[in-house]
Amino acid sequence: MKAKDQALTIYDVAQRAGVSIASVSRVLNGHTTPRPETRERVLQAVAELGFVPDGAARALSSRLKEVVAVVYRQMWLDSADEPVFESEAENLAFVDVMNRGIEVAARRRNFDLLMSSVDVHDHLPVARLHSLAGKSDGILLHDRVLTPAAIVRLADRLPVVTLAGTPTRASVNVVGDNATGMRELVQHLIEVHDARTIAFLSGHADSPDSVMRAKAVQETAAAHGVTALLGPAWEGEYSANGGARVIRNLLDGGGTLPDAIACANDQSALGAVYALRERGYGIPEDVLVTGFDDIPLARHTSPPLTTVRQPVQQMGTAAFDALYSMIDGKKPEQRQLTLPVELVLRGSCGCVPQNAGGRGLS
Repeated sequence: MKAKDQALTIYDVAQRAGVSIASVSRVLNGHTTPRPETRERVLQAVAELGFVPDGAARALSSRLKEVVAVVYRQMWLDSADEPVFESEAENLAFVDVMNRGIEVAARRRNFDLLMSSVDVHDHLPVARLHSLAGKSDGILLHDRVLTPAAIVRLADRLPVVTLAGTPTRASVNVVGDNATGMRELVQHLIEVHDARTIAFLSGHADSPDSVMRAKAVQETAAAHGVTALLGPAWEGEYSANGGARVIRNLLDGGGTLPDAIACANDQSALGAVYALRERGYGIPEDVLVTGFDDIPLARHTSPPLTTVRQPVQQMGTAAFDALYSMIDGKKPEQRQLTLPVELVLRGSCGCVPQNAGGRGLS
């Protein structure tokens, strides 16, 4: 029992009832969404504790908006980009699948989502994000929307979870196992297909996922005495247009194709394949091409794309669940949640497409 000079709060009611503060808030504010058994448990806890919401307590319960903001990075095509990819700006396959997982989890908790995008080249969207923070109970950030220092400052206002970002002392990060996935993929290209030069066609230069995957390519290649090609000339920006542009620039400049091109994601791999075939090169006859993510389109290309499958929708669900727990006043048990990935071998690396699943990575 609390000391007499310590006022009861809805946190005490939630603990006694064994429900979330969100459920307590709904009951106290007369919402009809809580289940009857939940409402009964809350009212019983209120009676047992002798809880009487004073002004501060009512303000606390009414401040819960049941809204989470989701912010992702958007890259817009310009007039110089390849017309065949002009609809890509509206087709963010990876982000869309992840947001679906967020939405499913939010619906289970009777939360709404406030969706917003920032330009991929906007490195100072702080004012806009603080505005979103004022309209929501927590915020989910895709990729590297903010620097780690800016995330910590934002987390002073409300709970923050990043997706494929960087964990901080104040936020939680949810990510696929980039290092293991890319390491297994590169080992396969070397040991099974005898690739001696492997290029890494990267994502955004500041993307934590892309940086981690690049490091895995470089370290695995070095361990096998294989040449790894990385750097600005191989930056594909996670887009099909970017992947095609890298290949065209290489060939137009008289460059030589490596034995294999490991792309940072499936969309840039699809662009690379498009540009290679446009110039008369065969995949995998002339060069091996692989992706990362296993978006639905990857298995339907010609040839089907060898890739690393991430549980993308589950990542979105896990991110919302972690954020909801923080909104509910619980301290995260861990700041980094790493989900397992799976190597999927198909025709673009010269393997016979697998009928099901892939090879699990531990």
